[in-house]
Amino acid sequence: MSTTRRTHISLPADLVAKIDALVGARGRSAFLSEIADKEVRRRRLLAALQDPEPGWKDEDHPDIVALGTAEWVRRQRGHLPGEGKKQSRAKRPKQR
Repeated sequence: MSTTRRTHISLPADLVAKIDALVGARGRSAFLSEIADKEVRRRRLLAALQDPEPGWKDEDHPDIVALGTAEWVRRQRGHLPGEGKKQSRAKRPKQR
């Protein structure tokens, strides 16, 4: 269960009025909490994307490295080992 903490923040009066017009004074906290959560996730993602260290390391995924990427994907899609590329569809007769 999530806990909450009361905090005091200062916002410009015109911004508070705009928020209240959208969600009402009773919805202000939930609205600001949702917006803050989205912004925190966005900034963390941007930081991860700017990190020079790759997020994917071959040593963390030896199963994929051993098979090779293409074979691993085929198996994830349900193809049997060694089945090769997806079979092409049988040609349909042209309709006149």
